[in-house]
Amino acid sequence: MNTYSPVPSDLKHEWFVVDATDMILGRMATVIAHYLRGKHKPGFAHHMDGGDFIVVVNASKIKVTGDKLNQKMYYKHSLYPGGIKSRTLKVMLEKNPELVIMQAVRGMMPKNRLSRQIIKKLKVFPGPEHTHAAQKPAPLAI
Repeated sequence: MNTYSPVPSDLKHEWFVVDATDMILGRMATVIAHYLRGKHKPGFAHHMDGGDFIVVVNASKIKVTGDKLNQKMYYKHSLYPGGIKSRTLKVMLEKNPELVIMQAVRGMMPKNRLSRQIIKKLKVFPGPEHTHAAQKPAPLAI
């Protein structure tokens, strides 16, 4: 009996659209990470990019549980002494809601070169319009 290993010609990438209105951030990010890696497909191989493209719309309308809007902090550092900057989730959702979803999904990916390639298949938009209508993305029910 031989073990099946997919080749790049076997892989088919589909397009899905997710409406993030009133969805919980972490639960939505786990499903998106699952589809981006291709774990929902029977021919999943952990060493190949067999996942699908995901388009997220209405990113500014996500929900979080508890008091995370005021307590969850996002940090960045300028690499200079004393150069750490912090923002709350509430401020991040007002200024750049796409980055919140991107960082949540990126945190659920493995830390390797393949995940840096896979995360490029995630397209996030703050409003209801997106620029990928030509690909005819199918709605993804979460």
